[in-house]
Amino acid sequence: MSSKTALISGASGGIGAAVAQHLQAEGWSLSLGARRVDALAEAFPDAHVVQHDAMQRDEAAWARAALDRFGRIDAVICSAGAMIARDPLEIDDTELNQMWEINVNSPRRLVKACWDPLAASGSGRVVILASLSGKRVRSPKAASYAMTKHAAVALSHGIRKTGWDMGIRSTAICPGFVDTDMARKVTDFPPADMTHSTDIAKMVSLALTLPNTASMAELSVNCTAEDQY
Repeated sequence: MSSKTALISGASGGIGAAVAQHLQAEGWSLSLGARRVDALAEAFPDAHVVQHDAMQRDEAAWARAALDRFGRIDAVICSAGAMIARDPLEIDDTELNQMWEINVNSPRRLVKACWDPLAASGSGRVVILASLSGKRVRSPKAASYAMTKHAAVALSHGIRKTGWDMGIRSTAICPGFVDTDMARKVTDFPPADMTHSTDIAKMVSLALTLPNTASMAELSVNCTAEDQY
């Protein structure tokens, strides 16, 4: 059984919870961050559960607490996300800044706070749950969200380049519609035909367990046939 430790942000959401369940079954020690923690603590009684709010910039405190608990950090999975459906002209600065904080700035701060233990592991792993909106702009209402997700993909590539010689590898996973509350709010696409969170969790596990010599920079996943994705 693995003794490796993973931090997962957005762990109470659809994808984050599925990733936590999958990694727990594989024997990982878990430090789970979310805004709502009561149900999370009940679902994962053996995990280190912390209240994490990207808008409060509390990533460094979370990383220190996880390191104190487990003595190591081997992986960071950034699953927290926010989507505000506005085109670039109608969105206001407050709404756009909220998405930037949650989708880009907070993951960057969390990885930075975990950098030394990730490097010390020799095979540190980072997974950024981005989106196909980080690869293309599907509609005007998705454009502001896509701005932040393009940046999230770039963040993952930057982490990968920066940490390469330390054995750190980063993967941007870019799904289309996933059967989560967020997706159901923005589309009438049948949930049963969306990608399942459990399948995203398998992809995260693959990114974490591949050797340093088999690094996946990006993984695009879709439940529909688009021109490129």
